[in-house]
Amino acid sequence: MEFFTPRKLKFKAWNTETKLLMRLNSIDCVKGELVKRGNILLQFTGLHDKQEEEIYDMDLLLRDSEKFIVRWDSEQNAWKICTFPEGKDPKPFSEVFASRAIRLCNYFESVG
Repeated sequence: MEFFTPRKLKFKAWNTETKLLMRLNSIDCVKGELVKRGNILLQFTGLHDKQEEEIYDMDLLLRDSEKFIVRWDSEQNAWKICTFPEGKDPKPFSEVFASRAIRLCNYFESVG
C-alpha cells in the first residue's frame, strides 16, 4: 500500500510505585488495549520541541514564559494543549507550536 505508512507508536510510563518516569521494554495487550500493571502509559505525540526532544502525553511545555500541558482530547480525537496549571483554553497541539516550545518535564514528575 503506497498510500499508507504505519506510524511508530512509542510509550513512556509513570511507575506508580517507584514514582519514576521510564521507557518500557514491553507492554501487555489485553483485548486490544495496551496495559502495564502499576504504570500509567504515556503516548508519544509524534512531535518534538525546539530542542528535538520527544513530546509525550501529559508533558509540560514552556513557550514565551507561559506553561502548557499536552493532553489527549478523546471527544475530538486530537492532541490538545491547555494552559498550566489552570487547564483552561484547550487548543490544537501542532507542529508549529511544538517547534517553538521547550519540554520542561512530565506532569507526574512535577507532582512526584
